[in-house]
Amino acid sequence: MKRYEALAADVEESIRTGVLRPGDRVPSVRHTSASRGVSASTVFQAYYLLEARGLIRARERSGYYVAGLGDAAARLPPEPDLSSQPADASIAVDVSDRVFEILDASKTREVVPLGSAFPSPLLFPLARLGQSLAASAKSLDPWSTVADLTPGNVDLRRQIAQRYLADGLQVHTDDIVITDGALEALNLCLGAVTRPGDSVIVESPTFYGALQALERLGLQAIEVPTHPREGVDLAALAHAIERHAPAACWLMTTFQNPLGSLMPAPKKQALVALLAQHGIPLIEDDVYAELYFGDKRPLPAKAFDTQGLVMHCSSFSKCLAPGYRIGWAVPGRYAKAVARSKLTSTLGASAPVQAALAHYLERGGFDKHLRRLRLTLADHQAQMVQAVARHFPAGTRATRPAGGYFLWVELPEHVEALALHRAALAHGISVAPGPIFSASQAFTNCVRLNYGHAWDDRTEAAIATLGRLAGGAGWGAGTTVAPCTNT
Repeated sequence: MKRYEALAADVEESIRTGVLRPGDRVPSVRHTSASRGVSASTVFQAYYLLEARGLIRARERSGYYVAGLGDAAARLPPEPDLSSQPADASIAVDVSDRVFEILDASKTREVVPLGSAFPSPLLFPLARLGQSLAASAKSLDPWSTVADLTPGNVDLRRQIAQRYLADGLQVHTDDIVITDGALEALNLCLGAVTRPGDSVIVESPTFYGALQALERLGLQAIEVPTHPREGVDLAALAHAIERHAPAACWLMTTFQNPLGSLMPAPKKQALVALLAQHGIPLIEDDVYAELYFGDKRPLPAKAFDTQGLVMHCSSFSKCLAPGYRIGWAVPGRYAKAVARSKLTSTLGASAPVQAALAHYLERGGFDKHLRRLRLTLADHQAQMVQAVARHFPAGTRATRPAGGYFLWVELPEHVEALALHRAALAHGISVAPGPIFSASQAFTNCVRLNYGHAWDDRTEAAIATLGRLAGGAGWGAGTTVAPCTNT
C-alpha cells in the first residue's frame, strides 16, 4: 500500500468509527504533513482519494470536511473489469477516417473538450518557456542548425539522460534520438522493426494513434485483453505470441490511453522477460509517466531491458510544452535504424526549440511545475469521478487512474457510444467513443473523458448533460440509443 493510500485508510477508519463526524474539519494538509512525516503532495493525494470516495468535501479557502448525509450519495461507480477476449485473429486496421471525424470536433473553443487528447494549454509554463526560447535564440550558434540534426541537441539529450539517471536507468546521450513529438518517435520505431503485412500486438482498448500507425504501414493488429488497473493480460499476450508470431508489440505500460492503467513494476519485468524469450521488440509509449499522483515516477519497462529490445518513447508535449513538438526515442539495439530513418524523413527537430527546452531544464523549475500539475490533475479527476457518480445512469463503471488525465467510462449495455458522441456534439460537448480505440470496433458502450481541462460550472454542466443523454433523455431528432455488445 502506498503512503497516500495508507493515510487515506486511516482517515476513513476515523470516519467509520465516528472519531470524525459529518461536518467535522479534517486535519489540515500542513498539520498532517508535519505529524505524519510525509510530503504535502502525499496528503493531497490521500484527501483527493477520500474526496473521490465521497467521504470528505473541500470548502474553498477553508480546508476539508467530513461529508454530510446529503453528500454520501455521491459514491464512486465501480471500476470496469478486464476487457473481454478479442477475436483471436490478426486484424487489418481501418480506423483513420472515423478518428479524424471525431477528433475534429474537439478543436474549437466553443466545445467542452471532454473528448480531447490533450490537457489544457493553460496548465503549462508557456511564459517561462517563451523566455527560454528568446534567451537561447539570442545565443544560438548558427552551426547548430547543422549540428543539431539527428540525433539532436546534445544539451537537451543530456538533460533527458539525467532524468533517466534519477530513476536508476543508465541511458547515454548517444542512446537518445530527438524527434518531432512522441508520435514520430513511435512511428520511427515501428517502421524500424516491421515490414508491410507483419502483425503487431496492441492492447485492447488501445491508443488510436497506434492503430493509425499500423494502418499507414500496412500492418495487422493483434488485440490483447487489458485490465483497467494493471494493464495488458500477460497470459493472453503469451498465447498471442505463440499463435501469431508478431513482429513487435506496441504497449503503453504507464497510465495507458484510454484506460489509465498502470502496470506494476514486477509485471513490467515479467513482460520484458516474456518478449525477450521470443526476441520480440517492445515499442513502449511512455508519454504520461511524469503525470503520476503518487510519491514516485513509475519505472518504465525499459528499466528491465538487458537486451536492447525495448524501444522507449516519450515527449514533453503532455507534461511541459504542448505545441513545441519535441519527443525522443531510446531505441536500444535499433538506434542506428531509427536515427537513419529520422535523418531521411524529416532530418531533425527544430534547433531553436530544442535549445529552448534545454535552457529551461538546465535552470530548474520543471519539477516544481510538475508537482503543481499533478495536484491539479488529481483534483480534477476526483471532481469528475464524483460528477459521473452523481449524473450518469445506474450500471455505469469508471476507472480511477493513478495518473494521467483520462477517465474510461463503461456505460450500460444499451447505450451506443457513437450515438452519444453525436448527441453530445449537438449540445457543444465532445467525447471520445470507445470504438476508435479498437481495430475490431469494440467497446461500443464506452467513452473516454478528459479531465485535463478546467473544472468549473461549464464542465460540471457538461457531465450532467452527458449523464442525461446516456440515460436516454434529451436525444436530438433522429438520434437513437442502439443496442450494442458489452465489452
